[in-house]
Amino acid sequence: MSDMTQSSDAALGAPTPVLSVSPVVLPTPERAVDLELRVSAPVGGTNLPVLLLSHGQGYSNHLSSLNGYAPLAHFWAAHGFVVLQPTHLSSRSLHLPPDTPGGPMHWRSRAEDMTRVLDRLDEIEAAVPHLAGRLDRERVAVAGHSMGGHTASLLLGARYVDPRDGGEVILAEPRIRAGVLLAAPGRGGDALVESAAEFVGFLTHTDYATMTTPALVVIGDRDDSSHLTHLGPAWHADPYALAPAPKTLLTLHGGEHGLGGVSGYDVAETTDDSPERVSAVQHLTCAYLRSQLYAGDPAWQTVSQTLTTGPNALGQVESK
Repeated sequence: MSDMTQSSDAALGAPTPVLSVSPVVLPTPERAVDLELRVSAPVGGTNLPVLLLSHGQGYSNHLSSLNGYAPLAHFWAAHGFVVLQPTHLSSRSLHLPPDTPGGPMHWRSRAEDMTRVLDRLDEIEAAVPHLAGRLDRERVAVAGHSMGGHTASLLLGARYVDPRDGGEVILAEPRIRAGVLLAAPGRGGDALVESAAEFVGFLTHTDYATMTTPALVVIGDRDDSSHLTHLGPAWHADPYALAPAPKTLLTLHGGEHGLGGVSGYDVAETTDDSPERVSAVQHLTCAYLRSQLYAGDPAWQTVSQTLTTGPNALGQVESK
């Protein structure tokens, strides 16, 4: 174990065993299918903060569902969070017809899924053994990778302007106090390559200027996403650059879209496989959320100082 890892582990405390239950099914008649989620929680403890995790939209059939993102969900739960992972309607695992209303990306229902989850925490507590009465409903955060990062941005306050009538679509969730955007998409319009417009043209109508909730934006400095944008890795920093303070940007050295492999253990589609980089994402995101949800918690200061400064820095941080 490196000195950097030891110092970061000490700041976050020892991990605890995790209980993971899935699927927890929330009957949702107004949705194409019922809402299913995975719940991961530490086996002990009370007053546990709630962390919503929105999956991305990759090539695999099941990573983009409640069955993905184990490296993050397990780590966060082992360090005190109750992690709630819904399967969004955009997931390939659901095999929905392409003409399902809201498709193919279901950007709006993704955010609505998270509000449903928060509205129905009583049902979730009742469905998971030993969870009832252990949630701190005043401390709620959201995290998302790739398309899940866009979902998180809407919950954090980014607005959508309906091109049909110019009306605002506001999906901000006031119960959420902080967020983490991992390799999230940037702005649309002239930033997109022509072939991407069919799938992510909705980004043109997303306005990050209203994303006021505190957030950590995490990007890789080699994540060029050339199938979506001609702007290179800097495009993924748009949710930081175009949103108001307080925001923090973490740029990971050598990071590509998978950020070392956050979507699952030993994922073949990860182009920058790096357990060290995944560990950095785990520690830094956990520390950021701890310090945002608990005033005076020094975890972010300690972990970011350890992992993003000095000759062996894994990335760099800037804030506004």
